[in-house]
Amino acid sequence: MSAGWRVPLKLSALAVIGALSWSQTVGAQRLSRAASAIVEQAVAAEARFKAAEDADAKADAIAAMEKSMAECGKQRGCPMEQLMPAYRRMLQPPPPPEAVDEGDEDEDPIDIAGDAVPQGATADALLDDRNKRFVQMVQFNPAVQAGIRRWLTDMRPSLMDSYVNYQYLRPLMAPAFQRAGLPEALLFGIMAKESNGKVHAGSRAGAVGPLQFMPATGRRFGLGVDGTGFDTRYDPQMASQAAASYLLERYAQLNNSIELSLAAYNGGEGRASRVFQQSGGRNFWDVSVYDQFPAETKDYVPMVIAAAWLYLHPSEYGLRFPRTWGAGRTVQIQLKRDASINELGICLGNARGTDGYLRALRNLNPRLTPSAPLPQGGMINATATIATLYNRYCVTGRRAEMAHQLVNSEVSHALVRVGPLVAGDGGDAEGAPGAAAGPASGQSPVAASRPAPKPAAPRTHRVGSGDNLTAIARRYQCDVKSLATANGLKAPRYSIRPGQVLKLEGCAR
Repeated sequence: MSAGWRVPLKLSALAVIGALSWSQTVGAQRLSRAASAIVEQAVAAEARFKAAEDADAKADAIAAMEKSMAECGKQRGCPMEQLMPAYRRMLQPPPPPEAVDEGDEDEDPIDIAGDAVPQGATADALLDDRNKRFVQMVQFNPAVQAGIRRWLTDMRPSLMDSYVNYQYLRPLMAPAFQRAGLPEALLFGIMAKESNGKVHAGSRAGAVGPLQFMPATGRRFGLGVDGTGFDTRYDPQMASQAAASYLLERYAQLNNSIELSLAAYNGGEGRASRVFQQSGGRNFWDVSVYDQFPAETKDYVPMVIAAAWLYLHPSEYGLRFPRTWGAGRTVQIQLKRDASINELGICLGNARGTDGYLRALRNLNPRLTPSAPLPQGGMINATATIATLYNRYCVTGRRAEMAHQLVNSEVSHALVRVGPLVAGDGGDAEGAPGAAAGPASGQSPVAASRPAPKPAAPRTHRVGSGDNLTAIARRYQCDVKSLATANGLKAPRYSIRPGQVLKLEGCAR
């Protein structure tokens, strides 16, 4: 145990015993030295929490545990699944004192859109700025309970997909919310409701990306089309930074109400601000506020909170999220042969019970067109697990060749075109070589004297967004180097830009 995390001598025997029993459970696994040190830090933090006699000491212990969990997330082989239950125990509110029975009068029924919703059931109590008191007050809000029911019934597949997609995106997206002091669970809830974690999602209204920014709102927070023609609303890292800034701005304007901030995110900040001001600062669940939002927003707010709650408390509902091997560590792969994202999605295969790695590759490489071939030597973002599978199955061997064949197969290649017979092809006298050019041959003297037609001028191709030279060469059946030479492109990058016109010299198609 490192010196900075030793358990204070004044800890009670009960706290030490509880911490040691937990340590033994974790210790049953074979851990690296670094992982063992992190576990010891977490054990010490929980022991300090149990021995703490005031709120400040408990808060310090929770902060120490959160630090240990952050370090655990970066360390391979660290048993995060063992640290999480201890962290949740520390977040549980103390049991309330026994109430004095003052009679048998019935309690007032709970109105999901009125003042009867307890103050503790508002999202501010559930999702505070330090993510420390997201507690079991959800049970007092029937609207959120209804949202939980929906996520666990007909929307369970969407919840599962959202969780898997988020695990791959988490290293890119979570830091922005953590730096802003916003709960990560809130980020997951928004993403699950907006896009199911699909980076390339878009709506009919024009919102796109994992967090569905509209064009104007995106521009206000630094998102939009960059110099390469790529819309950065699709970039998960930039989108999460913009979302964190947007929520902090709304949070400051709407009396720190997360419900109203979510209502603004979905229904427009102008409407949310106007409703808030006109109501005198009442909360979202007040009927005078609630009824001024459209049905979509009334559904959106509790659904986001419900998804956030399930993200933190799955076991309470018998919910087991899929395992995502190596999803939390992003690495880069240098391609050892030309391949597209689609081709890699085939040769990588999939782990048991999963949908494969195509969505993960698309999410981690939002700038790449999935069908466009990427040149050998190019770099793509992946995970350590994907990198291992790539080297095993996508470089050489039967599966690599099969994937390459499949992505290059087109329906047009199966079609046979039979043209009309041309007179003379059969060697008859009418069109035989050397036959006189005259009326008897069916060819006029004028036609016979015409010079041979000049070869057609080289065709051109206008570069579109996502195009690369390898894909263009494959499309028109050209040699990449010849195509590059004809257009003055320099190796090895062969850089082209959207709108550029390429001469298709030497291409078969």
